[in-house]
Amino acid sequence: PLQSSLVVTRSDAASVWHAGRAGLFYRDLLPDRLGGRYIASHIRITDAGPVADYVHFHKVQFQMIYCRKGWVRVVYEDQGEPFVMEAGDCVLQPPRIRHRVLESSAAMEVVEVSCPALHETFADPALQLPNAQLRPERDFNGQRFVRHIAEGAVWAPWRAPGLTFRDLGMGTATSQLASARVVRGAGAGSAPAMRHDGDFLFFFVLAGCTTLRAGVDHALAIDDCCSIPAGMEYQFTACSADLDLLEVALPG
Repeated sequence: PLQSSLVVTRSDAASVWHAGRAGLFYRDLLPDRLGGRYIASHIRITDAGPVADYVHFHKVQFQMIYCRKGWVRVVYEDQGEPFVMEAGDCVLQPPRIRHRVLESSAAMEVVEVSCPALHETFADPALQLPNAQLRPERDFNGQRFVRHIAEGAVWAPWRAPGLTFRDLGMGTATSQLASARVVRGAGAGSAPAMRHDGDFLFFFVLAGCTTLRAGVDHALAIDDCCSIPAGMEYQFTACSADLDLLEVALPG
């Protein structure tokens, strides 16, 4: 069951990083997991070169990866040759799609959001990637693979005046199970107070700074994040001219 709460997680503690699978380091962005419904992680690879990963898949309802810094080369089942994700690019990993991380730049970082928090991961040593089939429209348990490339993306007005966004393509591919956007401040100063009635609303500060007003004021800087419960009034004030926010919402 969802245990929704206001969560504000800051990046200023060096000790929060811990070692994980395949030489990756993780920072937990939702320590309480909202009762186990969601997990959000800031993931880092420190050294450039090949990654000690293997073909695997996850039993999840939703999982997306946003490239925060550097670049990473990955390969996905039925999606053709390996490709490079640059900073600002994003993928939707639909349930049970086989994939592998091949190599990365030094100090590469991604933000990963998944549902549920605790989910099973399985190796698939019998499958070699890339595989022979190319099926970009393949249905994976009701979802399609999405690769969003930041360069050349179209910006549109966000729901608050003065802010714009680029859509990362999750809504159509998940039948509105989820949506993901990058929201840009564009010198807006402050956005109007808002509420939502969904399951999950998450923001991660990619650039600039702002203040989240939700009962009290929470100053947010680069790599800080927050999760806002349904029904709570919230407002972004003191938005810097260079503000970029990653927004993830379920439902979309």
